[in-house]
Amino acid sequence: MAYGYFNSMRTSPGHRDEVVAILLEGVDGLRAAGCRLYAVGVAEDDPDLIRVSEIWDSKEHHDRSLQLPETKAAIARAMPLLTGEFASQEMTVVGGLGV
Repeated sequence: MAYGYFNSMRTSPGHRDEVVAILLEGVDGLRAAGCRLYAVGVAEDDPDLIRVSEIWDSKEHHDRSLQLPETKAAIARAMPLLTGEFASQEMTVVGGLGV
């Protein structure tokens, strides 16, 4: 079964769009790394909140993706723009549309 990782992060005021752009830069390499779904969303009622939904072939694929040079570089660029407020949830994906 697939591995799901869902998280939210809060940006410093006015930096949401910049962080979204950083998150979306590396999507081309994710499929090759075992990613089935990578969706970045923003809350209409909260201008500093970003949510990311990910589905991977396995937790190991997700963990290995965090070691890719482009992933490490994106994280380094985004971290100074974030407040440190993160929430995440892991799950086993058992099915659904598009999965």
